[in-house]
Amino acid sequence: MLLKQMKYFVTVIECNSFTKAAEQCYISQSAISQQIQSLEEELGVELIKRQNRRFFLTPAGEYFYRHACELLYEIENLKNETIRLGEDNELSLKIGYLRGYAAQELQHAIAEFSRIYPEVSLSIVNGTHEELYDFLRFHTVDLVISDQRRAFSNDYFNYELLYSNCYIEMSSRNPLSKKDTLTLEDLKRISCILITSKEQQLHEKEYYQNTLGYSNQFLFADTLEEGRLLVVSNSGFLPIEAVGTLPPVSQGITRIPLYNAGKQLQRNYCAFWKKERTNYYIEEFAEILRRLLKKDSL
Repeated sequence: MLLKQMKYFVTVIECNSFTKAAEQCYISQSAISQQIQSLEEELGVELIKRQNRRFFLTPAGEYFYRHACELLYEIENLKNETIRLGEDNELSLKIGYLRGYAAQELQHAIAEFSRIYPEVSLSIVNGTHEELYDFLRFHTVDLVISDQRRAFSNDYFNYELLYSNCYIEMSSRNPLSKKDTLTLEDLKRISCILITSKEQQLHEKEYYQNTLGYSNQFLFADTLEEGRLLVVSNSGFLPIEAVGTLPPVSQGITRIPLYNAGKQLQRNYCAFWKKERTNYYIEEFAEILRRLLKKDSL
């Protein structure tokens, strides 16, 4: 059985015409008829019943058409991916994640991806929301892991990973650390520590004030480690989203659920990437991370 015969057969069915299929395949009508007849002879079954100038599929023909479409789709993907791999001098995947993201599943996803695809070179960067968006726009990274703060255009895939619970980390010396839950009203007299670069401090402050409703004074740290040092010194509290399994808190720090109107606050985390740059490895990494996050949230 020739792959070309399978393509001719599928095209005839999709065009519902031997004439139109022949035109689409750039061969004569008699030639496409002969190829399908040869296919039937090889299989030993009739695929198409012909009645005057009309035709319809036999049960065998319907089965063959359905699975031929699936095979041709897989073969086209195989061809395209093979070509892409042959053109790449070095396979690489560049991942950006949100500064302050602390879940262990990202590390596990990177480790699992590297084990399955050792031929792919991974590079990892972190940044604020705005920095990650610029990284994505200017192709510094292939995909980013971030909460759904920004409404991306239809030029991007928005692959939902998990709704994450919100917590705050504060010094165990603070009297509020003895409470089971906290609200923004409880915290309004305590400084809020944000993990951000100096260039993005104003953006982060405005977002937390105007969108999330924080009415606090703000302190800033470049890294999660620096932020937690401020927490240990009882300088303020640190907002944390539990996207998966968070690492244990350090000595002197208490992690408490953040509530509003009787429910724990949540943020939606997603993987984002440009549709025009999508490929198998981007999709596979996003699926590995989603699977690990879903598994550990059960």
